[in-house]
Amino acid sequence: MATIASARLVHRAVPGKLVLLDHPLFKFGALAMGIGELLGDKMKSAPDRTVFLGLLARVASAGIAGAALAPRGRERAGAGVAIATAVPLAYLTLAARKRAMSKFGQTPSGLVEDALVAAVGIATVAFFTRQR
Repeated sequence: MATIASARLVHRAVPGKLVLLDHPLFKFGALAMGIGELLGDKMKSAPDRTVFLGLLARVASAGIAGAALAPRGRERAGAGVAIATAVPLAYLTLAARKRAMSKFGQTPSGLVEDALVAAVGIATVAFFTRQR
């Protein structure tokens, strides 16, 4: 969501029709939540991403992002695909992160994970958006 909000701030258009993406509170809120996520998952007290509230947030943000990046008129299908991808990936990436944490530590593994996720997010949003 932070990547899509950033894209909207630099005037990139998304294919899906979502009024929410143009509301300043949403844009800046998504950016703040993205920064919070980057900082928060390095803390030892951070809960697993597969706890109920973590999955709920993941489902909501994946649904919004999938709808926004889907072709016009296919927003529901885009949301469904994104949610169906996000939930199993939460479990797979948690398992990979736990293995990496045991080998490299919490902060280094988190930084590498964040870099990979950010790169994939930026590439995906760049591919599906266009300059307005």
